Amino acid sequence: MPFRPPTQRAVTPQGRGRFPGYDVLTEAHRWDDVTAGVVLARLAPVGDLSFFTPAEDATVTLLCDLLLAQDGEPRIPVVSLIDARLAAGETDGWRYEDMPEDGQAWRDTLADLDADASAGHGRGFAELAPPAAAAMIQDVFDRSTRGGQFHGRAANHVWSLWTRYATTAFYSHPWAWNEIGFGGPAYPRGYKNVGVDARERWEVADHDDTDPLTFAQRVKREADAHGRLTGSPPAPHGRTTGQQGGPPGQQDGPPGQQDGPRDEQGRLP
Repeated sequence: MPFRPPTQRAVTPQGRGRFPGYDVLTEAHRWDDVTAGVVLARLAPVGDLSFFTPAEDATVTLLCDLLLAQDGEPRIPVVSLIDARLAAGETDGWRYEDMPEDGQAWRDTLADLDADASAGHGRGFAELAPPAAAAMIQDVFDRSTRGGQFHGRAANHVWSLWTRYATTAFYSHPWAWNEIGFGGPAYPRGYKNVGVDARERWEVADHDDTDPLTFAQRVKREADAHGRLTGSPPAPHGRTTGQQGGPPGQQDGPPGQQDGPRDEQGRLP
């Protein structure tokens, strides 16, 4: 097909994915012309940016790489996609009261990141090593979960701005669709094989259907997040959300139910 080299098949970000060999673009000839034009344009080579300045480009590139764990090639050109939206004024159509319009909000918050990096590390954000930059981003997220501020704005509103644009750009790209096994535009092709583990002829089975987080890990993560929000101490090892003053190792739940070693799915023996 003319929109990609013959050898460029089943590309996923950083070569990761659970659907080996799956290539959503093999069905591009079934999409209507308007849809195909919009989607395939996202595969075009990255050109000069229209909205972000060179300095902002460096900052937002590191920010988005860390938000999306794009730590190697091939990378989805997230910044280019965000830049095109902002240059065209294609926002979400709303904004928070304490935030300016989205384009200015991006400029302001990127400048704030740079200012914090200069104050704390003596260099701009884009010049930081990834661990130091990631710690700064984590700080903004932590403030967002506590109702904190980031340079006079609600931190959760800043976090929302960054992640809305970054994830929208990332998951609009066919390479991300390959990674998650998404079938792409359904019109006018449609789907016939509907049901559990039922696949169309172009779909590929998940090569690893295990949950990346066990049940016990998910419970602990949510309990710790609740503790951060409420200011309560984290649950000790071997205990999920146990009541204060209860016997060590006893879970909230039916009387007599004791915690203990669990299997990989988080089940008690």
